[in-house]
Amino acid sequence: MKAETAFRAGTATLRAAGIDDPLRDARRLLDWAMQGRAETLDKAQADRFEAAIRERVSGRPVARIVGRRAFWKDVFIVTDAVLDPRPETETLVELALAAPFDRVLDLGTGSGCILLSLLRDRAGATGIGTDISEDALNVAQSNAAALGVKDRAEFRKADWFRGVEGRFDLIVSNPPYIAASEMADLAPEVQHHDPRTALTDGADGLSAYRAIAHGALAHLMPAGRILVEIGAGQGASVTDIFTSAGWTDVTLHPDLDGRDRVVMALAT
Repeated sequence: MKAETAFRAGTATLRAAGIDDPLRDARRLLDWAMQGRAETLDKAQADRFEAAIRERVSGRPVARIVGRRAFWKDVFIVTDAVLDPRPETETLVELALAAPFDRVLDLGTGSGCILLSLLRDRAGATGIGTDISEDALNVAQSNAAALGVKDRAEFRKADWFRGVEGRFDLIVSNPPYIAASEMADLAPEVQHHDPRTALTDGADGLSAYRAIAHGALAHLMPAGRILVEIGAGQGASVTDIFTSAGWTDVTLHPDLDGRDRVVMALAT
């Protein structure tokens, strides 16, 4: 089968199913199925592409079909065990890199995309990524090896600060912040394919921030920074949580779309 014929057929199928940007998705799936540029697909490649198109029509995100997601400056392995990295989270990475740090702690690391992006851009820095999921930690370790920073990244099973020792210059986290009452309103691609524990605390969406705000001061060096990603409409609540916990210079930062995205605070 000619690649162009397969591409047109796949695009038409995705368009008929109401998939946003069918051209983009069909191209990504075709490139993945072919594993390289060519004018024709053999039977195995054609079968692989057609199966991928069927998965996409069923609502499965492209990143989960191909097992990869571009984030910051690299491409990360993504499985069903981890949150699919979003472009909005790059706001946190950019803010974290705006000041020096030598040692970083990433709470709820998932794929490791935040921690590993920071280490890749800050030669000599080291860090620890924690998660309650062994499967997620395995994905993060694979990404660290693939990106050449496994000697500077350690991954540890931990529930927030339990099992974490020492102090850090920087603490970062993209915790579960969707309230239980909001889960039904999420897009099906998120609701049915991202790990539930990475999305919601099963309560008001603020439990993680309370735990982080109260535990992080004991793990930061003087003048150290903490940055946490937040959800829509949580800016005032999360700012209040950190201020009430004794943090100074608590600031709110928007993403490129102008939405409140990151709360940053300094240790005294």
